[in-house]
Amino acid sequence: MVKALSEYKPTLLWKHFEELTKIPRESKHEAAAIAYVVEVAERNGLKWNRDETGNVVVRKPGSRAKKGAPTVVLQGHVDMVCEKNADVKFDFAKDPIRTVVRKEKGGKFLYADGTTLGADNGIGVAAALALMDENSLAHPPLELLFTVDEETGLTGAMNLQPNFLKGKILINLDTEEDDTFYIGCAGGGDTHGNLTLTSEPAPKGAACFSLTVKGLRGGHSGTDINLQRGNAVQILARLLHAASRKADFALGDLRGGNKHNAIPREAEALVYLKKDQEAPFAESVQALAEVIAAEIRPVDPKLQVKVEGAKKPSGGKVLAPRSRERVLGLLMALPHGVLGWSHEIHGLVETSTNLAAVRTEGRTFHVLMSTRSSTGSLLDHARYRLNAIFGAFGANIVEFDAYPGWKPDPESKVLQVAKRAYKRLYKESPKVTAVHAGLECGIIGARYPGMDMVSIGPLIQNPHSPDERVEITTVNKFWKVLAEILKDLAKGK
Repeated sequence: MVKALSEYKPTLLWKHFEELTKIPRESKHEAAAIAYVVEVAERNGLKWNRDETGNVVVRKPGSRAKKGAPTVVLQGHVDMVCEKNADVKFDFAKDPIRTVVRKEKGGKFLYADGTTLGADNGIGVAAALALMDENSLAHPPLELLFTVDEETGLTGAMNLQPNFLKGKILINLDTEEDDTFYIGCAGGGDTHGNLTLTSEPAPKGAACFSLTVKGLRGGHSGTDINLQRGNAVQILARLLHAASRKADFALGDLRGGNKHNAIPREAEALVYLKKDQEAPFAESVQALAEVIAAEIRPVDPKLQVKVEGAKKPSGGKVLAPRSRERVLGLLMALPHGVLGWSHEIHGLVETSTNLAAVRTEGRTFHVLMSTRSSTGSLLDHARYRLNAIFGAFGANIVEFDAYPGWKPDPESKVLQVAKRAYKRLYKESPKVTAVHAGLECGIIGARYPGMDMVSIGPLIQNPHSPDERVEITTVNKFWKVLAEILKDLAKGK
């Protein structure tokens, strides 16, 4: 366990991040985190405003800034994705994140113990908080914008009022590569399919078993989708579909995944088998599990598939045969992963979809899909495709409004300032690209036309999963780059 994160540099940033690890800040439950932001602002005598959605902007006058230096908005979101391993006892509503430092190939990394760390976007938020306390840096007038509910719908940014911000330059603090500046992002939208089922009593004389898929790495459904890691829901569907050809079983509860923006790491189904069908079912599952493990081993080497005896739930209901076939058919038909690559930026995913979460609930089977694209027409096409698949299986569809992407501008003035600052510090140019994830820049840019934007951050890997980690030395690098950019902007550059 780490005794004091503030032992690392920069001290103020790590001090605030350590405080954030103690504060519950699940999406839609960020009140305590926002209260901490306000506390720091008032302690420093800074003016602040909160809008009806819960976003807060803190204004800090320029320090040693040239007269007329433009106001700069620094923006991050206070909420975090709350994911944990199934065997970890942890309550995100009250328990502090338990941090762990590990020395590994490539550097020293900060993890959480079995849960997400919240470095996304806690490091960016901590940087903005540190700037409230920091009085030795030269910077232009600042608007420190803390948004809420980014991870479950970008609600805070979507509801920003036109007059909430005055600045026309924005530095987003929510990307995850220390040598890269981002100037574009994907838009996206969720689709929820609901399949009405028919149930019947569990077959007499059948034993109940659980089929579980776990051990997968999961990850961010945008930035990690290109890695082709295993999707626990998709794997579970493959196993059940194959087993249905070898054994006669009844299907009870089926569930997997949790968040729309996280690749499912775990999934489980309850099946009912008569004695003479137990061996064919287990053999089919084992054979295909070995095949799938070999398929994904280079990127996901710890797949675990188990068939174990389970306690029968009260009621003992199972899906009628036709409903079982519809559920398995739907899951086999739904796409997951990369749907297309960018023609403009090499190696950038243009369009993808995430088979994010499924669950049976009474007489309804729920499926959540999350789709992203940097091209609006292709986002629409991918969502029409999902609608067609859901419709073919008789599912009702709820399609949530899409959020806009952020079109790259290689000639951006703030980008040029940032590139010069980085090169002055590190004697080489940073990479410049776009990200296949939904940054709030796209929405803020739509709300504030003409906003000049760039996004920076430290090295954060495996966000939205319990393997989330941040390389400690890159946090200091991120801080130095941010300070250097602000110094140049204070000169009116």
